[in-house]
Amino acid sequence: MEGNVAFALLLTLFAGLATGIGSLIALIAKSTNKKFLSFSLGLSAGVMIYVSFVEIFTEARFTLTEALGETYGLTTTVLLFFAGMLLIGVIDRLVPSFENPHEARSVEAMKKRPIHPEAKLKRMGMMTALAIGIHNFPEGIATFTAALENPTLGVAIAVAIAIHNIPEGIAVSVPIYYATGDRKKTFRLSLLSGLAEPIGAFLAYLILLPFISPVVMGCVFASVAGIMVFISLDELLPAAREYGEHHISIYGLITGMAIMAVSLILLA
Repeated sequence: MEGNVAFALLLTLFAGLATGIGSLIALIAKSTNKKFLSFSLGLSAGVMIYVSFVEIFTEARFTLTEALGETYGLTTTVLLFFAGMLLIGVIDRLVPSFENPHEARSVEAMKKRPIHPEAKLKRMGMMTALAIGIHNFPEGIATFTAALENPTLGVAIAVAIAIHNIPEGIAVSVPIYYATGDRKKTFRLSLLSGLAEPIGAFLAYLILLPFISPVVMGCVFASVAGIMVFISLDELLPAAREYGEHHISIYGLITGMAIMAVSLILLA
């Protein structure tokens, strides 16, 4: 168990720090590779949607129906699935759209410093940092709990979240750069923002540790499935469309599903 905990925390750290890659792209690249970002976002969504419905939701239902009976187990699974969606939906609504790191932005935006009072720019940077932390907490919990139960499944989810954190790193860097005008500081803050994921995972571990049981893990899994589906449908796919490459994002979605399906077959 302890080995799994350490591995799960390392996975969340890897996924979270991928925002630094996006930040580097924003700071160094001269233009946005929209096809790459659209395909990557679609791929990440495909992996997360497929694994949520086929593996995580199914695992939660099996565990809870075994413990609570068919009717109560299935009802609990469904309710917690939508509770996970509600949680991430409320978080998303509480964050202003411009500071929201899941709003798609391009590298070119780095060169267009908006005309705002300095105080507003500083507020924008602070709100962005807060928004990143709030958004990344549930993602860290999702990666951690999956890896704790099934390390191989955790790797797949961590890779999917890391991929989706790359364009998020670009989106995060834009308002921070507006607020500071400092490229090095922008990169450091973007990189550090990813630490919210392993911190969220560690806090989840501390809270869940005294209560870990098959029923608790089943409840967490049902909620995580809802969180991941919501992130995919509300954030990843719309962001991919905003980059103007709708068909490519769908190809990425199907590719992600196919990769996850083959992986699960090989692991069976």
